Order: sequence, then structure tokens, then C-alpha cells
Amino acid sequence: RELLPPWLVIVAGLTGIVLLCVSTKDVPVAPLRTKYGIVLDAGPSRTILFIYQWTTTKANKTGVIKGCSSCPVQGPGVSSYSDSPQKAGKSLEPCLNWAQNEIPAEQHSQTPLYLGATASMRQLNFTHPILSDGLLAALTGTLKSSPFSFQGAQILSSPEEEAFNWVAVNYVLENFFKYDWRGQLVPSGKGMAGVLSVGGPSAQLTSELEEKQAPKEGVRLQLYGQTHRVHTRQCPCHGAEQLRSRLLSVLIQ
Repeated sequence: RELLPPWLVIVAGLTGIVLLCVSTKDVPVAPLRTKYGIVLDAGPSRTILFIYQWTTTKANKTGVIKGCSSCPVQGPGVSSYSDSPQKAGKSLEPCLNWAQNEIPAEQHSQTPLYLGATASMRQLNFTHPILSDGLLAALTGTLKSSPFSFQGAQILSSPEEEAFNWVAVNYVLENFFKYDWRGQLVPSGKGMAGVLSVGGPSAQLTSELEEKQAPKEGVRLQLYGQTHRVHTRQCPCHGAEQLRSRLLSVLIQ
């Protein structure tokens, strides 16, 4: 057999030593670009601005996000400003200014901005639709004037709101995916949890149903390579206010 030249053996050995000695920190790696998104949750009692962030890493074509920070808007919920809608828009400005300092300036124009209003605005839209339209218009004007990429302000239906709650709970429980020992995203193999949301006048139970069992009014979601059909069952007179009234009645008796 032909032997390798001594000089080639020496070069190969030196190359191996250099590779072993070089720290992985010394090897330049292109950093994953961090992106941001803003969601304003306009609830019955108050509004909160949430900042989320994510990178280009995806699990089965769906992004992997994490909460970054939040800013409670001073004052009551937006529905309380029905007689002075401009004040509702004005109340958002301090948190929007705060968000500008939290997110790099070069990404402001690429940061999506959403507002979702829930129960109290649904009620106002049902009883006084003109007032609710005026409020949404005032909120939209303020959000459009920010440097972020405004994507819409809308009143969420009850099924939509509860579907988002269902996604959030199962996301936190890592029921969609998990990280393995190598730090890679893999399917969790766990089932989906149902969510019981207790409001003031009523409670809502949201769970996933099979396609053939799900009623037409259910919400269809495409997440992490799987399709989920989510249905919400309303439970009237089982909210926190009703339970408190029943407890007081028992105590009085």
C-alpha cells in the first residue's frame, strides 16, 4: 500500500488541532432576525397593549412567538368612552409611545398592529351600533397615526374570542409542539385541552371537536400543520356575577 507523504500527515494533524481549538463562539453565524407584533386587547374593564416577538423559525409553517412586554392603558375600557370617542383614542397614545421605545425604530413600519374589542363593545354594538362605530373610528384614527403597520380594529365575536383563548392556553401548555433535548421543535403528541372561560354574566366552554361532530358555527383553525375545529358552548347564568349573587343569597338565608 502507498503511504501518505509525511508533510500531508502533519498538515492534516495541524488542521484537526485548529478545528478542535476554535470555539464555536468564534465562528460567525448569521443571526436570526427578530420581528415584532403589537396586539391591543380592548376588554370590558381596561385595555392592554401587548408586544410579541418571533424569529424566522417556524414549526410546520406556523410561527413560534413569545410575549415580550405589555403596557396597561390608563382609564376604563373603551366602551366607557361612548359619549366621547376621541378620548378613547387619546387614551392609547401613552402606550403607543412606550411601544416605540421598546421596538427598534427601523422595524416600526414593519410591525403589525391590531386591536380586538370584546364583550362590552359587542354589547354596545348590539344596543347602540352608531356609538360603537364612532368609537372604532376614533380608535382607528389614533392607531393609523402611529408609525406601526396598522392592520385593523374590530369587535371580536364571542366564538372568535374564545377560539383565541383556546389557542393561547394550548400554546402555553405546549400541546401544539415542544422542544426536544436537542432544542428542536417536534410534535408534542399530547391532546388538546378544553378551556372554561368565566365571564361576568355567563361562562363559555371551548373544546376541539371532530370534523363530523363540529357544528357549522365552529371556528376552523390551521395551526402547526394540523386543522382544528373549535366549538364554544355558552353557559348562561353561570358567570362570576351570577355566582356571586347566588352566594350572597345563600349567606343572607
